[in-house]
Amino acid sequence: MGRLTAIVLGAAAGGGFPQWNCRCAVCRLAWDGDPRVAARTQASLAVSADGERWTLLNAAPVLRAQLAATPALHPRGTLRASPIEAVLLTGAEVDQTAGLLNLRERQPFTLAGTAETLAALGANAMFDVLAQGVVTRRAIDIGKPFVLPGGLTAELFTVPGKVPLYLERGTFDLAAESGANVGVEITADGARLCFVPGAAKVTPALRDRLARADVVLFDGTLFADDEMIASGTGEKTGRRMGHIPINGADGSLTALNGVGKRRIYIHINNTNPILVDGSAERTRVEAAGWEVAADGLEIRL
Repeated sequence: MGRLTAIVLGAAAGGGFPQWNCRCAVCRLAWDGDPRVAARTQASLAVSADGERWTLLNAAPVLRAQLAATPALHPRGTLRASPIEAVLLTGAEVDQTAGLLNLRERQPFTLAGTAETLAALGANAMFDVLAQGVVTRRAIDIGKPFVLPGGLTAELFTVPGKVPLYLERGTFDLAAESGANVGVEITADGARLCFVPGAAKVTPALRDRLARADVVLFDGTLFADDEMIASGTGEKTGRRMGHIPINGADGSLTALNGVGKRRIYIHINNTNPILVDGSAERTRVEAAGWEVAADGLEIRL
C-alpha cells in the first residue's frame, strides 16, 4: 500500500471565487487582478493510496474543468479509461452532486453515499444519465468502515447540518445529525484524513474524531456569522445556512483549537476575507495553526 494522497480539486463554497455575479470587497480584488487572491472552484477532493486508483469526495458543478487541471485524473491506458473508480458524496447539495453529470459517458465507477443522499439523486431523473449497469450506486451505513479502490478505508460520520436547500420544507432543525449531511474519514496505512465541508456546529463527538486525524479539512464558509448580511450579499447568517462561522466565542477557530496535526479551511465563501493573503483575518487563522485551501493543493501522508 502506498501513501495517502489527497488533491484539493476545489476549495470554494457554492458560488466559486470570484462568484460570477459578485462585486463584494473580496470578489472585486479577484476581478481587478489583485495578486493577493487566487481563483477557486467549488469544494471537492480526490484521494488515493496508490496514485493509480482515485476516489472523488463530492462532484462539484465545474468537475470537468477540475479534472482537466489535475494530471493524476487524466484518462490513461485503453481507448476509454479513467483512474476515477469511485465518487463518495457527503450530501446531496447541488454543489456536491451537479458534477456527476460530467461523468455520464458510460464510464464504470461506484457512486457511494448515505441512503438519504442516494434517495435525493434517485428522485431526480436527470441523474439517470449515469446508466444502471455502468455506474453502481452503493448506500453506505454511517459509522461502519468500508473499502474504497486502491487501498483506502473510509467511514462516514454524522455532522450537525441541514438538508439541501432545495429540499427545505416548513420548519427543520438547522443542526440535525442525520444522513443528509456527513463527514468522511479516509485512512490508509495508518494515516488519517477527515473531510467536513459543512458543519453547523462542533459537538464533543465531532471534536474527538477530528482530534485523531493527521489532516482535517473543515468548513470555512464564513469568517463571521453575519458576513453576508454585513456585506449586502445575502440575508442569511452562516448558521442559518448550516455553516459554523470561523470567528466568535463558539466559532470553529475556538472550538477546534489544537485539533488534529494539520488543519485546513475549505469550502470558503467568496465573501470570506481569509481568501485575501495578508488580511487580518487570514493572519489570524494562520497564527492559530490553520491553512487556507487552494485549488491544486496536494497533501501527502
